[in-house]
Amino acid sequence: MERTSVIIIGGSLVGLSASLFLAWRGVPHILVEKHSGSSPHPRAIGFTETSLEHFRAAGIADHIPQVPADMRLRRVKAASLTGERLEETYWTPEKWPNRSAVDLSPCTGAAIAQDKLEPILREAARDRGADMRLGVEMVSFAQDDSGVSVRLRPRDGALEYEIAADYMIAASGADSTIREMLGITRSGVGHLRTLRSVLFRCPAADAALASGFQQYEIEQPDLRAFLTTYGDSRWVLIFDDDRERSEAELRTAVLRALGREMEFEIITTGRWEMAGRISDRYSLGRIFLAGDVAHQLPPTRGGFGANTGIDDVWNLAWKLQWVLAGTSMPHLLDTYDAERRPIGWLRHQQTFSRPDYAKWVDATFEPDRLFGDDAMEFGQLVRSSAVIGAGDDLPAAASPTVWAGQPGTRAPHAWIGRGGETISTLDLFGKDFILMTEDQAWLAAIGGLPIKGYLVGFDIVFPEGGAFETRFGICGKGATLIRPDGIVAWRTDKSADVGELRRVIAQVVSERAR
Repeated sequence: MERTSVIIIGGSLVGLSASLFLAWRGVPHILVEKHSGSSPHPRAIGFTETSLEHFRAAGIADHIPQVPADMRLRRVKAASLTGERLEETYWTPEKWPNRSAVDLSPCTGAAIAQDKLEPILREAARDRGADMRLGVEMVSFAQDDSGVSVRLRPRDGALEYEIAADYMIAASGADSTIREMLGITRSGVGHLRTLRSVLFRCPAADAALASGFQQYEIEQPDLRAFLTTYGDSRWVLIFDDDRERSEAELRTAVLRALGREMEFEIITTGRWEMAGRISDRYSLGRIFLAGDVAHQLPPTRGGFGANTGIDDVWNLAWKLQWVLAGTSMPHLLDTYDAERRPIGWLRHQQTFSRPDYAKWVDATFEPDRLFGDDAMEFGQLVRSSAVIGAGDDLPAAASPTVWAGQPGTRAPHAWIGRGGETISTLDLFGKDFILMTEDQAWLAAIGGLPIKGYLVGFDIVFPEGGAFETRFGICGKGATLIRPDGIVAWRTDKSADVGELRRVIAQVVSERAR
């Protein structure tokens, strides 16, 4: 029986991201995917600044073309792509944030089709040592107190075999048999409707993008559909029903949506379920749910589907690394469910409280107050034993300028100087616990703790006086502690205290007794 530290079931977007993050951290693992490559349907296209920050940390952001800082996704109601435009529609009632992406992130996000992003992730993970088994399907699995065993079947007819792992990540999609076999139930608005789509290639249609609109709600007397592009001459038309259409009917519908005669090639058709389901637990024993296995959400202009899954495994990867290395006790892994499941619920509520999907839920759904894009992208709050100072009285999200380094939130981005070069504060985070302070005494207090320290004004320099205090909410004598995933774990305004720092790190990393 082969052995490894982690086995990942599912080699699509979230599974590949998990593989990349684990490989980058030096965690041995095997990824199993029943298909030999990516889906013929490109599926997701919008990847947020936060996802790109994770990929940046892992060293591949330069491989992914990012959108211009001032680009925004615009949607319009129209008779057709080339016909009369009726009304621009907005994702939230608020106006689009008047801010530059460089103010909040070193990244701007990417408008790349999922089937083009996945090969980049696959190659990067392999380059860093990932073991990928494509064209192999899971037959069964079992777990006990010591690990997980998985029986696998190569789809080319080769013999079945087993792999033993310390932990499993299930990233096998919304219909995962793993979740069902674990008996994990789901809650949420549930099934709303089933829709069909047609993917086609039409270079001539790209000229319409000069208008600034990328998404079109087609409204004709007997054709209501949604038309959008993947930015590479591939377009998808999503029908407002679950009716199967002949090729002739598909061609007629596409031409009507385009609004005039254009040459196009039908690539494939699709069928997908509009639903909202959140797993009632994100882990059981040594098995962790990630991506659509954990949270099934429809596509949104906030990027609440695929990007949430990428963030799941970014949160989980460092915890697995620390536990497998023996630095942390296994109960550090309990914080995955504690931190990520409320985020799943937050995004479920925001999705179905907003205009795009509010019309499809019934009267039993209680909408939440809406958070702005900056709050949802950069200001979500996580609470667990691995965070000190994130009380229940705090909101689920807020703008990072409001949080100002609040424990439980993503550490703020700022351009700083280090060793003669300009970097983002986020470039300091990723693998180590980071202590930032203006007081040398706090660095002296680190001692033998698993923390890397930076003296503000010496090791790193903020370009504006008081910028560190303003962005991180720290006075001159205080300090802030950032986790390897870039979440603020703790901060204080008090003077250096060796005993306090030891107590903090012991709690946050579930440290083994010394």
